[in-house]
Amino acid sequence: MFTGIITDIGRVVRAEMKGDLHVRIATDYAPEGIDLGASIACDGVCLTVTDRGRDVGQAWFDVTISAESIDKTTAGTWTPGKRLNLERALRVGDELGGHIVSGHVDGLAEVIDVRDEGESTRVTLRAPEGLAKFIAPKGSVALNGTSLTVNDVDGRDFGINFIPHTKAETTWGDVSTGDAVNLEIDTLARYVARLADAQG
Repeated sequence: MFTGIITDIGRVVRAEMKGDLHVRIATDYAPEGIDLGASIACDGVCLTVTDRGRDVGQAWFDVTISAESIDKTTAGTWTPGKRLNLERALRVGDELGGHIVSGHVDGLAEVIDVRDEGESTRVTLRAPEGLAKFIAPKGSVALNGTSLTVNDVDGRDFGINFIPHTKAETTWGDVSTGDAVNLEIDTLARYVARLADAQG
């Protein structure tokens, strides 16, 4: 379980397809503080740590990504140098600063417009058909692992406003039109919609 509050920006060091996709990610997390088998959300994808260490002062951890995750997330496009939003799993007593995020990506949204508004950046995304009904104005979504508030919704399209702090502390400062984005809808929205369907 995660909160969508990014605590590090990692960098893909290597990505090798050997049955599954094996990826090494450079991080500022101390490797001695990462347990084998621990969960780390990488651009919103909950992945299991299979190894960790330090090379010439640079900490890293390894993950293995299955075909299912490659099919439903952006992980299949990760190449060396790719920057990733990272978050360690929530521990009892941690502050819940964002919203409850599972790290199970529901689908891919597409960035269809990026424009600066003052110091902030307004990004418009298009959700997959089956997920659009779960996205509501002032509701929460996780995009590439980041807990964000939806500003407005127009059919499948929805807008997010990124303040300078978010752009600096996550990979959202790199966003471009045409980018595919890992989308996880809010768990509460899913249950409310399911309840409404059952009563309808």
